[in-house]
Amino acid sequence: MRVVNIGPDPSLAYRPILDLEQKDKDKTEYRNFESGSLIDRVYNTYKLMHTNQTLDFVKQKHSEWSGCGHAQMEVMEAVISLDQLVDESDPDVDFPNSYHAFQTAEGIRREHPHKDWFQLVGLIHDIGKIMALSGEPQWAVVGDTFPVGCRFQNGIVFRGSTFVDNPDDKNPAYNSECGIYKPNCGLDNVLMSWGHDEYLYRVMKFNKCTIPEEGLYMIRFHSFYPWHSHGDYMHLCDDKDMGMIPWVREFNKFDLYTKTTELPDIEKLKPYYQSLIDKYCPGVLKW
Repeated sequence: MRVVNIGPDPSLAYRPILDLEQKDKDKTEYRNFESGSLIDRVYNTYKLMHTNQTLDFVKQKHSEWSGCGHAQMEVMEAVISLDQLVDESDPDVDFPNSYHAFQTAEGIRREHPHKDWFQLVGLIHDIGKIMALSGEPQWAVVGDTFPVGCRFQNGIVFRGSTFVDNPDDKNPAYNSECGIYKPNCGLDNVLMSWGHDEYLYRVMKFNKCTIPEEGLYMIRFHSFYPWHSHGDYMHLCDDKDMGMIPWVREFNKFDLYTKTTELPDIEKLKPYYQSLIDKYCPGVLKW
């Protein structure tokens, strides 16, 4: 029995077949940062990100956005607004981010039919990208995230060629292994490069949404690939982080491997997901 029951199952309209045991050659087609038709766009986005995402910049963006005083809208409105955004950092897809939201959510619903909060996280995980629709450049919104205030580690995409103009990379206060942090301080105490992950986490907390902590953690760190996929920055983690990383890795399977050219019928799926929004983050939120 599903946690939420609104009548006929709209997932019959679209349910991606997610083969988590797919062949290696299929998986290597994802996150190809070496070649492909989109590689120039992707590289340029990361070059700007890795040049400009400094500790001071991140602190400035926290001051500008964490107070959630920019807009008021419902969550579904934010999801659908991503019709207007194609993620310039993504080497896998070149279609609006709103489709990816429903693809991810439906992939999770297929494998985790009784975790409605997990399905909702799949739907909303990227809606912090609405910052780009308000004038923020995409390099300050999209892409993989990483800590600032300590050494940029090798698991970061394009690490070898894109940080040469970032002043923090040459600052001895910031370019040691721990930098401004203490070992095992916990990721809650680490400032990440600014983007949609941290912003949406702040929006959820500000509006007192009731998504479980595991879901909030997925939202906050799903783009932290150097950590959850490459094992970097473990020296900054505490017991909470180590307990949460399996959840982030489980989410990542759906975030990544549901990206296909088979696009969902959003109108048929909206009633089901609206019911989840009404349960966990209802009404008009402040952004």
